[in-house]
Amino acid sequence: PRIACKDERFRKLLFDYCPILSEKFRPTIWCFESRAQTIVRLLVKSHPRITYDSEILVLPDGGQIVLDWYENRNDKFPDPQTRPTVLLLPGLTGSSSESYILHMVKEAAEHGYRSVVFNNRGNGGAKLLTPRTYCAANVEDLKLVIDTIKSHYPAAPVIAVGVSLGGMILFRYLSKMGSACRVEAGMCISVAWNVFESVVELEKPGLNRHVLNRSLAKGLVEGIKQNMHIFDNHVENMEDVLQSTTIREFDTRFTSKMFGYSSCEEYYKDACLHDKIHSLKVPVLVLSAEDDPFSPSHAIPVEEAEQHDNIAIVVTSHGGHIGFMEGWYPRHRTYMDRLYSQYIKAMFTYGSTHLKQD
Repeated sequence: PRIACKDERFRKLLFDYCPILSEKFRPTIWCFESRAQTIVRLLVKSHPRITYDSEILVLPDGGQIVLDWYENRNDKFPDPQTRPTVLLLPGLTGSSSESYILHMVKEAAEHGYRSVVFNNRGNGGAKLLTPRTYCAANVEDLKLVIDTIKSHYPAAPVIAVGVSLGGMILFRYLSKMGSACRVEAGMCISVAWNVFESVVELEKPGLNRHVLNRSLAKGLVEGIKQNMHIFDNHVENMEDVLQSTTIREFDTRFTSKMFGYSSCEEYYKDACLHDKIHSLKVPVLVLSAEDDPFSPSHAIPVEEAEQHDNIAIVVTSHGGHIGFMEGWYPRHRTYMDRLYSQYIKAMFTYGSTHLKQD
């Protein structure tokens, strides 16, 4: 992989304690093409057996979200008050039952860490009680989630990890909160760096538009259909919303209006990440693939990462979107899982001492 990181302390920590970064990533040979990596993962990756304890968190506006806790009582960290905690944010319409989330919980458990999965409104068993969903640029719910975790275990260090849309929300939180954020570090995987460029990529004729784009739009529309009674008298032209066949159409007709933007373009500008790197005040590792069909390679802000501290971007040639499958039969651990596992252990074990400023 290519590593873009100006921050010498951060870079040294990564190469000292994440040996995977010195390896060559060899994608599964029979599905190395980006969309194959993206789609096949859904079909073949295993689902580790994880039993959560669910907490319903009531929001200030009357809505609710579900936090799924995996407490992981163990001998490595017997005191729950100081047990390191990994906060996980799934992707668009995702939940704690996604295969990649289950694998992350399992990896964290092997190190002795606690995991908490943040299921967005309407996902993971949470009922949609108010006419508000979630979007890439809004961090109010995430801030409340992190404050809740810290209220339960104020002495436990927290690392937050977001995948796809979850990574975008996390990155937006970290850049917006700056030194006031309440996590020790972050990791973002398969994010859309420049939303404008990502939408253009998804609208290209062929599989991108007719499979990936339509599939995502369909999932969003289905979520609205199931809660039509909530949005009555709150959204004009609901019929137009239900006819959305692309992400841009859905965001134009629903998301941007729901969150008070004057246009979809204004929303997309706020959701972009490439121009917010300078605001990061805690270390953030980002894993991107050059062939990610949701985020073109030219949109990965490698140059910006070489100009600012607290950011390291790992760029693989292959991997697709949340794919990163390797080996002949990629049913279990992936390159993404291994990097994640080494990173959280490195940060929890050495981050506070190795990254301390003089």
